[in-house]
Amino acid sequence: MKRNHFAFLLLGLTFVATNASAQTSVERFNRQLEQIQRETTLQADTSVPADQRTLFDYGGYFTLSYLTVEDVNRQTHVLREYDLVNYARINIDGAQEFFVRTLNRYRDFNDQDSFDDKGDQYHFFLDRAYYRFDLQRYDEAYKGQHIDQNVVLQAGRQLVHWGAGLTLSQILDGGVLDLKSGNWSLELLGGITAIQDTVDFDASRPHFDDHTRRGFYGAQIALQLTPNHRPYAFVLFQQDYNHSDVRETGVFQTRFDYNTWYAGFGSTGTLSDQLLYSAEMVYEGGRGLTNSFSSTSGTIAPVPQNYADVSAWAGDARLDYVFTDARRSRLSAEFIIASGDDDRFHTSNTFGGNKAGTKDRAFNAFGLLNTGLAFAPSVSNLMAMRVGGSMFPIPDSAQFKRLQLGADFFIFGKVDRNAPIDEGTFEGRYLGVEPDIFLNWQISSDVTLALRYGVFFPNSDVVVSSESRQFFFAGLTFAF
Repeated sequence: MKRNHFAFLLLGLTFVATNASAQTSVERFNRQLEQIQRETTLQADTSVPADQRTLFDYGGYFTLSYLTVEDVNRQTHVLREYDLVNYARINIDGAQEFFVRTLNRYRDFNDQDSFDDKGDQYHFFLDRAYYRFDLQRYDEAYKGQHIDQNVVLQAGRQLVHWGAGLTLSQILDGGVLDLKSGNWSLELLGGITAIQDTVDFDASRPHFDDHTRRGFYGAQIALQLTPNHRPYAFVLFQQDYNHSDVRETGVFQTRFDYNTWYAGFGSTGTLSDQLLYSAEMVYEGGRGLTNSFSSTSGTIAPVPQNYADVSAWAGDARLDYVFTDARRSRLSAEFIIASGDDDRFHTSNTFGGNKAGTKDRAFNAFGLLNTGLAFAPSVSNLMAMRVGGSMFPIPDSAQFKRLQLGADFFIFGKVDRNAPIDEGTFEGRYLGVEPDIFLNWQISSDVTLALRYGVFFPNSDVVVSSESRQFFFAGLTFAF
């Protein structure tokens, strides 16, 4: 963003900018935690041998977590989190499955450290609850025959990860229908966000962190072209059901309505026995409401909102090289890119969003990609290059053979040097670098330790918050 634009935000709307920064910190903090929790949470294995008549499985785990993170103002927040997870699964002949998982979570912040000023919080919610039916396994179990085609239905509350996760990776209440015939597959999706458990990308909307209503409807077709390549294409429609939300900020009144569609294509597979790849490109269309204020010659005034067309794009490409050594060494590289809009004051929010009479070229979606621990920017007006690796360094030790060490190094930039990201920046492209390190150690069959550390070094000529910021996470999980 140009310096005069940022000065406008600081001088003209100081009280608004402070509030918006706090809200963006909430959205970013939840994204940081979600990335780690998906990586470190013990997942119940859903594969069941088809020859078992009925399987009833239940259990749980308890996780103690400690986290310190510095926000964009270099204020350190300390959190102790306690998660008690219980799950139960009934599987009948491998053809039908009922699965439910609940989460009891208590967040204990240091005094005045919570991002939303709500302090310590206890939260109980239904994390997963779905029914799954597999026609192929049903016919094998009850008719004694094998069919080449298959129909798999999974309905209920579930995690939906669309394509590479660039466009959609959310917990939804709905259904996924997977149709397969030969080398072709068609996946159909219909669902809405779990209202109270979804943090929205638009942090300027009231109750964005505890009451989000968005619907997702789409289709994805894939072809197993060869044993090594699986190209796919999809279309996804997102419907905003938050029409009744209105934000009153002084004389500014902001309404919210952002309805978009995404058309993408990509491919996953292997380039050799040890080199894996994935690549995806997405175009975003649709329309959304424009900003509720304007600035002309230093004058700030409310303006009527109207609808503007969205025309944005994004891409993700990844390579992984898997060594054949006993340490299970792995090297990876990833490149993320997404378009931005230079007439916005914030790349994702409606308040401070797209200027009336112009196309909105900022990419905004609902996926979850690894954009670092400490910086963790949203995938909008972003270029991010990551290189990393991991290994199990002591494979011959009985105690440490399940100890994994790894590191990632990020370089961040803006696609449009004049456009904003999700925190204050000046005009410029290069944003900074971040090294991250991690440790995963399965100490025993029931105890797992996870450590994460990252530090972001910003480019002080572009990033307003010019001091380095750190992120540390420690989690100990006991399964039962």
